[in-house]
Order: sequence, then C-alpha cells, then structure tokens
Amino acid sequence: MSARIVRVGRARTGLGLFAAKPIAKKAYIVTYRGKRIPTAEAHRRERRGAAKYMFEVNRRWTIDGSCRRNLGRYINHACRPNCEAVLRKGRIIVLALRAIAPGEEITLDYGKEYFDLFIAPVGCRCASCSGKNPKGRR
Repeated sequence: MSARIVRVGRARTGLGLFAAKPIAKKAYIVTYRGKRIPTAEAHRRERRGAAKYMFEVNRRWTIDGSCRRNLGRYINHACRPNCEAVLRKGRIIVLALRAIAPGEEITLDYGKEYFDLFIAPVGCRCASCSGKNPKGRR
C-alpha cells in the first residue's frame, strides 16, 4: 500500500507528501481519491476560491480530493516535478518521473489553469522558483 512508501510531513509550503522509502522511476506512488462531481460544479467552486483540491478527469467529471484521507492532496506543486498524474481506467494515479530518494518531497506540476488561478497571485514557492522570479515561471 502507498501509505508505507510515503508520509505526510512539513514542507516549505505547508504540509507535503514525502518518500518514506526509495521510489523507482515509473513506480506507482498514490491514487488521487475523492468524490466525483460534475466538472462545471468544480469550476464554480474554484472561481469562488472554495476548492483547491479539484482534479479534472475529463470535461464531464472532476475528483474533489479535499478529504484528508486522500494522500494525493498533499502533493505540492513544483515547476520541475518528480512525478506525474496519469488517467487509468477512470482513476488518477501518480507515478514517479525519476527515482525518488527517501525524505524527498513528492511534487507535481499542477498545470497552467491551477497555477494562474491559485499560485501566480501569491507567487510560486517551489524549490526551482525560490530565490528567482517570485511570480514563478509561467
């Protein structure tokens, strides 16, 4: 189970997901879990600033990952991520882009729409942007 290879811990941007054991390139890390809601409803919630844990599956469905049991919600944004989200059989799974060492934070590129809506206004704080342009790379 993924809970054995990852742990939730303190990160520079709040809570984050960290490797508890070595994770091989292309290895499964976690499944992004939550209630499926219509994508139109997810967009309404995002515009109000009421939902930061939405993960769009397709034009029709979005996963509301706000439940704390969803380990995927703790994956923070990075402009140079070490994992990627993949749609498989209607589920969002997170796979390693490269080998990840124990103690290393698991990071994902959230995409342009999320970046512009939530990150750009306050500035990107990922490791690759720290000390550079405070508004990030986009």
